[in-house]
Amino acid sequence: MSVVRGRRTGRRERMALRAAKPTRDPCPPGQVGGSYKPLSDAELRRIYDTALDLLEKLGMGEVPARLREDLIAVGAVDDGAGRVLFPAALVESAVDQAAKTFVLHGRDPDRSIEVGGNRVYFGTGGAAVQTLDMESGLYRPATLKDLHDFTRLQDTLANVSWFTRCCVATDVPDNFDLDVNTAYALLRHTTKPTATSFTLASHVAPIVRMLDIAAGGEGEFSRRPFMKAHISPVISPMRYGEDAVDVVYECIRHNIPISCITAAQAGATAPATLAGFLAQSLAETLASLVMVHAIQPGFPMVFSNWPLVIDLRSGAFSGGGGETAVLNAASAQLSNWLGLPSGIACSMTDAKAIDAQYGMEKGITSMAAALAGGNLIYESSGMTASLLGASFEAFLLDDEMHSNTYRALRGIEVTDETLAFEAIRDTVLGPGHFLGAQATYAAMERDYFYPVIADRDEPRTWAEKGAQDAWSRARARARAILRDHWPDYLAPDRDRDIRSAFNIIL
Repeated sequence: MSVVRGRRTGRRERMALRAAKPTRDPCPPGQVGGSYKPLSDAELRRIYDTALDLLEKLGMGEVPARLREDLIAVGAVDDGAGRVLFPAALVESAVDQAAKTFVLHGRDPDRSIEVGGNRVYFGTGGAAVQTLDMESGLYRPATLKDLHDFTRLQDTLANVSWFTRCCVATDVPDNFDLDVNTAYALLRHTTKPTATSFTLASHVAPIVRMLDIAAGGEGEFSRRPFMKAHISPVISPMRYGEDAVDVVYECIRHNIPISCITAAQAGATAPATLAGFLAQSLAETLASLVMVHAIQPGFPMVFSNWPLVIDLRSGAFSGGGGETAVLNAASAQLSNWLGLPSGIACSMTDAKAIDAQYGMEKGITSMAAALAGGNLIYESSGMTASLLGASFEAFLLDDEMHSNTYRALRGIEVTDETLAFEAIRDTVLGPGHFLGAQATYAAMERDYFYPVIADRDEPRTWAEKGAQDAWSRARARARAILRDHWPDYLAPDRDRDIRSAFNIIL
């Protein structure tokens, strides 16, 4: 009997060890990608050369007057017919002088990340106008409370490396109040690197004042900016948007790092052919880089070339599918080939429910983006319904998906220890199994990720526990986090100063 009890005790210890969080994370953010290369070197060169031809021979239209002057000052050419042309030498000078790596600061320095190279980080993006309600399982308009709750939830998730507001508070009608309250939600509930957008350039300076209060005094935010801006200064095909260009100028003036996002849609605002799409989209994102170069060479800019796809049968935006996967992977490959910090988009599933379509589309697009070495992978957490929706449950499921992706990127370490010759010899000549061996325990900590939401029980145990699906398990976990996690990262006096200066609604 003592032998049996000993075996049971050993099994309980093993089960407890498997359930415990490993002391060493086997799959942390920042793993190295770049092994997936959908384009050959010759194809990369042809796409790049076509992008240079587009900029030199066609150039950009609707160039605001201030930007036109700055572009001509650095070597662009006014063609006299309303367009500004970019000689190849100017574009290549902008690429050469661009910031190749830079830090996205968190207010907590331990949460800062360095962008560039082939390091992969998943984060958020999007402007969902609907939230998948946890009570009804249906969509409703997104609210400011949702934004606060999403910010609190993601603050607990290690694989959301930076947080961009994922939904638009549709219950805040005034654009200035919307921008202010969006930034406030990020300030209050997370110390990760954050990102937001500015409706108008005139909104930047007041919000920087709020960020200064949070940082401890005038000018403190600009010395160590912990919030970047998402801006789309180029409107496809091949023209600038004046309001967004004005925001770029203001952000550079206040030292706010920027992600210049090109979001052309294949078959609508860019060619339906994938190669032609990549050439035009690359040219447009290079036009953003040349703009930044003309204003302040080397200013931190994420080269955010996001290829988007529409369903050509209906014209509806499509966030999932193999075309999205390969296009964004190719975009990351192009950006990294140029040595520029890359931003791409994935996990933009078209699924409305948390179902098989959701998992399939998110899995293939996020894995392709990571394997290609996308530095910042936007939209990758919480987004549903072709970016129209955001889901609390999806944040939890996506976070677990990212851990598995990071584990795949980490690969296999081949050393004398991991080849395990002695462990094999001792097991073959000894007990005949590896359970309980010290090498097994060491590998358990070092090499394996153990999911919290994904179910690995055998069918009878699963049924005894209520036969829950992943959606139900994620919902229960999201509710628990939102019940218990109430971070408030603003000191009371700073919060009071912000509230006295701005219309803080919650």
